[in-house]
Amino acid sequence: MAGITDLPFRKLVARFGAGLVVSEMIASQEMVQARRGTREKAELDGGAGLSAVQLAGRDPYWIAEAARMAEAMGARLIDINMGCPAKKVVGGLSGSALMREPDHALRLIEAVVGAVSVPVTLKTRLGWDANSLNAAVLAHRAQQAGVRMVTVHGRTRCQFYKGRADWSAIAPVVRMLDVPVVANGDVVTPRDARTALAQSGAAGVMIGRGAQGRPWQPALVAAALYGTPAPVVPRGAALADLVMAHHAGMLEFYGRDLGQRVARKHLGWYMDHAATPPALRREVLTAPDPATVHRLLPLALAERERFAA
Repeated sequence: MAGITDLPFRKLVARFGAGLVVSEMIASQEMVQARRGTREKAELDGGAGLSAVQLAGRDPYWIAEAARMAEAMGARLIDINMGCPAKKVVGGLSGSALMREPDHALRLIEAVVGAVSVPVTLKTRLGWDANSLNAAVLAHRAQQAGVRMVTVHGRTRCQFYKGRADWSAIAPVVRMLDVPVVANGDVVTPRDARTALAQSGAAGVMIGRGAQGRPWQPALVAAALYGTPAPVVPRGAALADLVMAHHAGMLEFYGRDLGQRVARKHLGWYMDHAATPPALRREVLTAPDPATVHRLLPLALAERERFAA
């Protein structure tokens, strides 16, 4: 979810009632060295409820220093990413590449646990490929090192996002651990969540791509599963108001020009779900200024009721 779960989006998802929101994956050395744009990824909102900062890295020193920094900024959890399949991340021997080096992965985990007082969690995949499904072994070692929760994406690294997540393959991790295990991958609807929980035995689910263009979706799933207050799903004019506020929040956070560019993917997802006609969709996404975007959005998003079944 790099480039997606920034502060404006996390604030919106939290406002609907998500139980936990997680930052974009942040390169630990770049965060400590204050590389431009990196610390902003970890920026937290004091009113956003339970917020986690997700760190990636290869060096125990840098990831521990980044964890200390995130805790000082107000992170309620530190999540270590050992599941990202992106070539850029894996090429730097971080993310899911660490599943091929469990001893080194453990050194990173121990460094973070020893650096902070807030809970430390871990995110993994099932393994590097179908011949090395070692999530359960790595997670058990992580638990012994002090990790308080483990999230498992039901694919291997080599699968990237192809096919369907195998929630039943998460069950061995659940059986191995005493701490909560969270199932991840292809969870969008309450039905998906119920099936994922039944097949994996996990304590909960994590929603990523399923919230794109639907920031209310985690709260909607939670309401169906656990009886928490159900969010009011915005339609028509209410949806247009929400999207305009999200767009304005991104412009404020990033600045006008960068915010306009970064917002386009979010606007596209909102219009995908609203079944906006292609010509109008292009007009919104190529609008030269925020005022034009806001003028077009009520028409673009009103099409939900007309086209979406």
